[in-house]
Amino acid sequence: MSQVRSEIDRIDSALVDLIAERYGYVDRAWQLKMTTQEGAVVQWRIQQVIDRVKERAADKGMPPEMIEMVGAQWRNMIGWFVQFEEEKLRQVQDVAQKPGANGGT
Repeated sequence: MSQVRSEIDRIDSALVDLIAERYGYVDRAWQLKMTTQEGAVVQWRIQQVIDRVKERAADKGMPPEMIEMVGAQWRNMIGWFVQFEEEKLRQVQDVAQKPGANGGT
């Protein structure tokens, strides 16, 4: 049992590491969105990501109930990341709109 628990702990650590890596890319994405029209948050992209995750879970033989739970949790995580991006973009826009932000113009 201790070996099984140790492997579960290892996997939990890897999951956190991967989510942190994903966060890094999301942090970069909002910065890129300031300079391009491409990349705006679109519902089809969110659904595409969730569909891929659920398909991968099914391919791995996860039970249907677990697949639905994973999809729901992924949607929650994506929702948080979307709010994060929007807040960062809003903060940059607020700074840019303040008087004197463009060299006094």
